[in-house]
Amino acid sequence: MRHTLAAFALGLCCGLAPAQTMPADAPGAKDHATLTRYAGSWLAAQEDKAFDAASIPSGAKADQVTALEGRVTRLYYVAPAGRSVLEVQRNYEQALEKAGATRRDACAAPACGERALRAVAGADKPRLSTGTLEGWDAKTLVDQWLDLASVRWWYGTLNAAGTTLHLAVLSAKPGIGAVADKHAATVVLIVEPKAMEAGQVGVDATALARGLQAEGKIALYGVFFDSGKSELKPESKPQLDEMAKLLQANAAMRVFVVGHTDNQGALDANLALSRARAQAVVDALAKTYKVDAKRLAAAGVANYAPLASNANDAGRARNRRVELVLQ
Repeated sequence: MRHTLAAFALGLCCGLAPAQTMPADAPGAKDHATLTRYAGSWLAAQEDKAFDAASIPSGAKADQVTALEGRVTRLYYVAPAGRSVLEVQRNYEQALEKAGATRRDACAAPACGERALRAVAGADKPRLSTGTLEGWDAKTLVDQWLDLASVRWWYGTLNAAGTTLHLAVLSAKPGIGAVADKHAATVVLIVEPKAMEAGQVGVDATALARGLQAEGKIALYGVFFDSGKSELKPESKPQLDEMAKLLQANAAMRVFVVGHTDNQGALDANLALSRARAQAVVDALAKTYKVDAKRLAAAGVANYAPLASNANDAGRARNRRVELVLQ
């Protein structure tokens, strides 16, 4: 799934390996499979979240950002002594663009405008290396990682096996004075947009009632089917339990059960599939939970009523759902 950049592209300028011995990498930290480090650099810290939000500056104005959700990886590097910020940053940029990445934004201080580059480094405490350089204080990693007066910035996208990776590289002098005159520091931010792992939070009967009262409908993501199938999977039971509890506690309530799909596949097939899935829910409520079938009606609308864009995995996951709608 990941496209690996040629390692030599990041080491073109360096010739022989640097003589300086850098500290050991942070425990458990490693380069991202997509992008190797600048030769000889120390991976001082890493932050890796399976699903999170990230906003990447994509223009000189503060409101010019690309908002993303997915796997978010931040890598914090310190280059060997004697390597300039320009040299390190240019190596990353040339390697990425040589691999086919499309540049979406770039700047160099003092011409970076209102870009929120400090936020690119993240706010959480990443896994820190116990190694040190002379003058290095790991406790100040996040707060003083970069001196923005010397910053160089690049942001782009790379298509790899059907996925668009978002990659940002931010290099500058470290904000710690004793280190700044000797080393360049780099934050590499990689976002792999994807849908979150669904079904981790069920909607209970009380929340169902509130949603129906407030909006007249509520989307459910705890009802599961295999791709292209309409048979309910066993892990749907907790959500069905709550739906039945709601209907049993409100004897006068009548609802439509409406199936929705994403836009993958033919429309006619999706219409049939979405209705078949809705009918499977109605049948389960009537047969297993003894809810009067006259209070239930199944409908399927395929991808006619999306909640999000179908252009990416995260949006398609939101659109694949079952809704309860008050009659």
